[in-house]
Amino acid sequence: MTGLREKLRAALVVARRDFVAVVFSKTFIFFLIGPAFPVVVGGLAGNIGAKVQQNVERPTIGLAMSASDSQRMLAARDELEGRMAGGIPQLIVLQDVGSGEDFDAKAALADGNRQVTAVVGGTLDAPTLTAPAERARQWVGLVSNLAARARAPSPTAYPDVRVQEVTTSLAKVKTGQIYTAQAAQVLLFLLTMLLAGMVLSNLVEEKGNKIIEVLAAAIPMDAMFMGKLFAMLAVSLVGIAVWGTVIGAILLMGAKSLPAVSTPAVGWPLFLILGFLYFAMAYLLMGSLFLSIGGMAATVREVQTLSMPVSMFQLMIFFFSSYALTIPGTWVEWLSIGFPVSSPYAMLARAAKEPEVWPHLAALGWQVLWVIVIVRAGAQLFRRNVMKSGPARGKSSVSLLAKLFRRREDNAY
Repeated sequence: MTGLREKLRAALVVARRDFVAVVFSKTFIFFLIGPAFPVVVGGLAGNIGAKVQQNVERPTIGLAMSASDSQRMLAARDELEGRMAGGIPQLIVLQDVGSGEDFDAKAALADGNRQVTAVVGGTLDAPTLTAPAERARQWVGLVSNLAARARAPSPTAYPDVRVQEVTTSLAKVKTGQIYTAQAAQVLLFLLTMLLAGMVLSNLVEEKGNKIIEVLAAAIPMDAMFMGKLFAMLAVSLVGIAVWGTVIGAILLMGAKSLPAVSTPAVGWPLFLILGFLYFAMAYLLMGSLFLSIGGMAATVREVQTLSMPVSMFQLMIFFFSSYALTIPGTWVEWLSIGFPVSSPYAMLARAAKEPEVWPHLAALGWQVLWVIVIVRAGAQLFRRNVMKSGPARGKSSVSLLAKLFRRREDNAY
């Protein structure tokens, strides 16, 4: 029991030291505002792309018919506006074509000043559509409908449709919960991918300035690893709190334009709690893997080289969990739940789809067990590669380490 208490004390000392060193550093401000740059750039690019797409996909059909036929076609278009899905292309009069007069539709399409996608000629009884192949197949029915309404002696009467609305349907609820599960998985992956690398960067820095050897000589290795993990988890939660506050304020200002999000099966309060717990587990699992990589590497360059396979492994885990979401009830889903690194993603998606709570308690216990296993294995690897002798234990080593960190903090301030 005394040994466990000493490990917890040492882990808390390391966690406090790392947390203070990161949060009160100048680079932490840039870490907080760093995600804003891709969001701003992505928003600007999306806005510009939407405007370009809108201008590109605004088709116009030119009319090369007699004056009376063109006016009737324009009136028919106004009559159908808003009644057809996807809208109706704009109609413009290119030329008043008299009886027996020919019009070169191909030349009109090739004329850059006219900017028309298709040309309708002929008469209302026998219209002619000149357009590219894909547009011709798309608009032949529309032109026929417009010509039929233009020929009618009086406007066509459209019957009023009696609508019976329902609140929702079971299929719609299930579909919405699947979308909620997918969004939760993506958010969990992005946060873990963005934040778990801090553990490795912190270890790389301390490998370079030899602080890690002082830590390894003063306290048990698994206590050092656990302290670093919880320190970086606390730093990540600070970052998430700041980002969440800013994003929440922005969303509240535009709350009326936000799409409705389906309520998860376990309810929003429990879903948010489970989201926090599964993020912590996903972060600790990936962070312990990063620390284990740091223990296997002898140099900083090796640490950076080995981190790439783990990042790709994390990406594959996300794809695997997303694929398991599409085939529920199969062995693939159960494998994603049982595999420790993918378990947080799979169980968070399950919380959005299934109302049972007890499987989450079992899954969280399973994930905690694997965090302990990976941390202990990583500590053994690190001790074997960095410290050839066992680390010092006892109250004196922890007290010495605390004094050393306190002195460094005083000098920093």
